[in-house]
Amino acid sequence: MEIEINDLSRIQSAAREFIGKMGDHKVFAFYGSMGAGKTTFIKAICEELGVKETVASPTFAIINEYKDKNGSSIYHFDFYRINKLEEVYDFGYEDYFYSGSLCFIEWPELVEQVLPVNTVKISIREEDCGSRIVQTI
Repeated sequence: MEIEINDLSRIQSAAREFIGKMGDHKVFAFYGSMGAGKTTFIKAICEELGVKETVASPTFAIINEYKDKNGSSIYHFDFYRINKLEEVYDFGYEDYFYSGSLCFIEWPELVEQVLPVNTVKISIREEDCGSRIVQTI
């Protein structure tokens, strides 16, 4: 999968395209540098799924829970501030990753060894022209 986002006016259609390609997968790990657009893209996906709550990076909370248009849970993680893997054991990551609910994970590098084997790894990178490339890795 590869989706190009030329500017923010295209982000909602890119999110719809992404949703159309998600298949039955539930856990998505988003890789990218600071400012690449991980949170912005996850916000667009959640909006397209009917989330009414404010979607924001859970940098300090580590996890945010949203409800989609059907009332199903969507979990949004940000592991940027995790110092050691034991911290994910403390909050019971298995209950989320294996819940059957959608999980969107930012900064998954520190928790890769506990990600489910069927996690879809997504790269978001900024091009020199300012556009973003979203692709599976």
